[in-house]
Amino acid sequence: MAEAHQPTDTDSGGRGRGTHPAPRRNWLLRLGAPPVAATALTATVALYMTLVVFGNITDFGTNQQFVQHVLSMDTTFKDPDLMWRAVESPALQNAAYIAVIAWEALTAVVLLTATWFWITGLRHHAYDHARAASTVGLVMVLLLFGVGFLVIGGEWFVMWQSSDWNGLDAAARNVALAAMTLLLVHLAGTRRADPERP
Repeated sequence: MAEAHQPTDTDSGGRGRGTHPAPRRNWLLRLGAPPVAATALTATVALYMTLVVFGNITDFGTNQQFVQHVLSMDTTFKDPDLMWRAVESPALQNAAYIAVIAWEALTAVVLLTATWFWITGLRHHAYDHARAASTVGLVMVLLLFGVGFLVIGGEWFVMWQSSDWNGLDAAARNVALAAMTLLLVHLAGTRRADPERP
């Protein structure tokens, strides 16, 4: 009776199946794991928010004008039924702008911290702190651009009526990026990639 062939450590070209997983397959699984993608996207949003804050501080006047025009509603259709909503006080306009910058700065700090948690967590497959910090930072982005720009700026101050001072498209892109990143951040924590799996 012929003996059944038993696979040995030298089958498949001598690369060893039993104790030595294929190195190329191993690094590909690690690099393609959801936590790596979550790290990259969180870092992207963190860098973006950091540059937004840097730009608003070093070029204070440009977006200050944007906020002033949006709040004063001076480039809208100037419907009398809506113009009572306008905020024309320079002090209140500047306070709103400074509050936006402060919110952006805090958001950037939270997301930079989250990025660090992801980087360190990748070594130990520990993502709880990274996921929590990312969630806080990304929700802050959603509140800023979703509630602040789309809802309050776009609808309350009817920014959609202005052809000169309209930030709805940029706000929508930021909301989409933050929402997509938030979704991936939570998918990344549901399953740990197995580097030994073929």
